[in-house]
Amino acid sequence: MYPSRILRAHHGEKPNVTGFDIRKYVAAAGEPRYDPWENNEKWRYVGQFSRWNRFRHAFPGFGIAAAAFAVYLGYEQLFLKDEHHGEGHGEEHH
Repeated sequence: MYPSRILRAHHGEKPNVTGFDIRKYVAAAGEPRYDPWENNEKWRYVGQFSRWNRFRHAFPGFGIAAAAFAVYLGYEQLFLKDEHHGEGHGEEHH
């Protein structure tokens, strides 16, 4: 522990120069009893604007592209083998 913390603990909290106490403000504010804009904001969180739908539609066609790429990789591994692998690359190689 730092010596300055020990000295501050002995004197208590630092006094607030402005006199504004955030704890009293938060306690007085509390939760609003009624939000007049609540119904106007509901559309942001349901239907096509829900978090899942926004994520799902962020990359249209990505699923199809990933599947097509996987099929191509499988085709390449099975059918497009390089028969000349390991041989030299001299002039006689055609």
